[in-house]
Amino acid sequence: VIMADNRKVIPPAVKFLFGGSAGMGATLFVQPLDLVKNRLQLSGVGGQEKLYKNSFDAISKILRNEGIIGIYTGLSAGLLRQATYTTTRLGVYTILLDKFSDKDGNPPNFFKKAALGMTAGACGAFVGTPAEVSLIRMTADGRLPPEQQRGYTSVFNALSRMVQEEGILTLWRGCIPTMGRAVVVNAAQLASYSQAKQMLLSTDYFHDNIFCHFVASMISGLITTAASMPVDIAKTRIQNMKTINGVPEYKGAIDVLGKVVRNEGFFCLWKGFTPYYFRLGPHTVLTFIFLEQMNSSYKRTFMS
Repeated sequence: VIMADNRKVIPPAVKFLFGGSAGMGATLFVQPLDLVKNRLQLSGVGGQEKLYKNSFDAISKILRNEGIIGIYTGLSAGLLRQATYTTTRLGVYTILLDKFSDKDGNPPNFFKKAALGMTAGACGAFVGTPAEVSLIRMTADGRLPPEQQRGYTSVFNALSRMVQEEGILTLWRGCIPTMGRAVVVNAAQLASYSQAKQMLLSTDYFHDNIFCHFVASMISGLITTAASMPVDIAKTRIQNMKTINGVPEYKGAIDVLGKVVRNEGFFCLWKGFTPYYFRLGPHTVLTFIFLEQMNSSYKRTFMS
């Protein structure tokens, strides 16, 4: 695509394709950490005994009780989530970033990047919520007694059964906190990644290569984890909750956060921080590395 000012840019459809492909590739590596994070966030919920002491205890128990395949529970939902959520958010973000860059191709300032990231995140979260609900439920199943498990066999089985058993709106259960989390994550992740990369490249020690992308991604992942965990816990518990005698466990995200602080302590809002960061950090690293490499390859092949 050639802009009005004669700049060549990657077509929007290709940006969406690259965004989703990068996210799906990263998920293949970090799905076990997503499973551990979700299990820790749901540990002790509903009066149940806490199953795991920490991340390493969770991993060892999952491997012992569910086998090596069990550590990849919910992979199909994780991949569909990336195909919907990441495709949309990275595609929208890169399109907006091009649109708001100046005529010389220089990106907008940090605050504009944050606003673009928030917009992209909200769009992606709405599209990706059905896969997100499936992912939460599938990864949570193994912590329950067999008679209480939902037993979804794949993400498509989960989606169809939720529609049949609970109604189509269940697919968007927790959509508001999911979008809230995405706004926080994307404002932090996309903006901090762009800013960190820009700052690193302004020094004499970094060049636009994989090492620079790796360092910028790890900085971005740390900032994003600290900012988004409380909202993520609210989202996870709402999407996994059951309705008993017509009464849901939680009234909304504020109710979840209030009950967590009251019953488990303030710092439990960051429960699962370690697997969340070690999932989000590498996922951010791999996503942006894959994305940067695909963009570079496309530019070399079709725009040189």
